[in-house]
Amino acid sequence: MEAAAQEARVLDAAETLFYGRGLQTVGMDEIRNGSGVSLKRLYQLFPSKEHLVEAYLRRRDARWRASLASYVDDRPSDENRILAVFDWLKSWFEEPDFRGCAFVNSFGELGATSEAVAAVSREHVDALKGYLADLATSAGHSTWLPEALVLLAEGAITTAAISGDSAPAAHAREAARTLLEADRPQPPTH
Repeated sequence: MEAAAQEARVLDAAETLFYGRGLQTVGMDEIRNGSGVSLKRLYQLFPSKEHLVEAYLRRRDARWRASLASYVDDRPSDENRILAVFDWLKSWFEEPDFRGCAFVNSFGELGATSEAVAAVSREHVDALKGYLADLATSAGHSTWLPEALVLLAEGAITTAAISGDSAPAAHAREAARTLLEADRPQPPTH
């Protein structure tokens, strides 16, 4: 149990530092200090910084997607669930430590030199697209819609991070609503 607790402390410290300041500016000594885990033990748990970055991103992805699904899945209809994605984004944008998409940020820093970071970042976007595809399919929408919704979500995240404003979520929600109306499933004709 102690190993799991140490790993959790290391990942907690890594998430706070990496997300708050960036991957390249944070050294393993800072992770050690933030977690209270010795440097020797830190390297036993994560043999390299790249391993730690990958583990941080994978855990963040699981938490992020679970939080989103928990919020969205409580909505009564499929179209309300799609729009709720943007409501959830708005609440995330309003968190005091919001710094944009950890995956876009990480890809921007290391995607060209770290296949692991590039792969985890792609997997995160693909998972979001898959989730939106499930919502759109359940509501009877076209297969092109999830691509557009991902672009709206990712654009809102980036714009909110740069502007420091949660308004892009509402703008993206309105655009999503317009797309939903334009792609409203038609009843079968006989």
